[in-house]
Amino acid sequence: MSRHSCIIIEDEPLALERTKNFVEKVPTLELLGCFEDAISGLNFLTGNQVDILFLDINMDELTGIELLESYQVSSEIIITTAYQQYALKGYELNVTDYLLKPFTFPRFLQAVHKAQGNLKLKSSQSESDFIFIKTEHKLVKILFDEILYIEGMRDYRRIFVGDKSIMTLEKFTDLEVIIPNDKVCRVHKSYMVSLSKIDHIERNRIRIGTKIIPISTTYKSSFFKLIKN
Repeated sequence: MSRHSCIIIEDEPLALERTKNFVEKVPTLELLGCFEDAISGLNFLTGNQVDILFLDINMDELTGIELLESYQVSSEIIITTAYQQYALKGYELNVTDYLLKPFTFPRFLQAVHKAQGNLKLKSSQSESDFIFIKTEHKLVKILFDEILYIEGMRDYRRIFVGDKSIMTLEKFTDLEVIIPNDKVCRVHKSYMVSLSKIDHIERNRIRIGTKIIPISTTYKSSFFKLIKN
């Protein structure tokens, strides 16, 4: 039975102990550490591979949201918080799930299973160099190396591949799961770009061929960290 590593970043002792107890009940989870502040957790993340991150939002010095905005977290992120108002922000930062305290063990399991499903999908995608995208009534094979950029257009996403484009109803959050972010990454609420197709970057704008794509504040830090690495 395969196990997924995880850590907990939580500054409330009782909430930390509760989440830790839940983790220990799941045989497919391996707890690597518990951290009472985001800075300590971030230091651990920079030197260790972690599959799932249980992250509180309201913490001193560095909040959970600030951590996600300032660092490219490759882990599946499960937010744990008592504040519903951060749900939209978490969605923008592509978190896996949002647990509102006090959450039950069945609800915790649901979030873990969702994260593990994403990890399994990522693992299978990383072994291939293409995906199949549903468009109209057919599935179209798209090679990662042929993607230029992906643009959001209301309910649709338009994937630009070579000299053509493919329209799909796939959400950005789904595309971020099935496409490795070292190939194509999110830079704006309406755009994903292929790193290998970038001609240049200037004043928070990306040029790919004749297309100019903005880099939003939400994704700026994680994008530059990704291309630096």
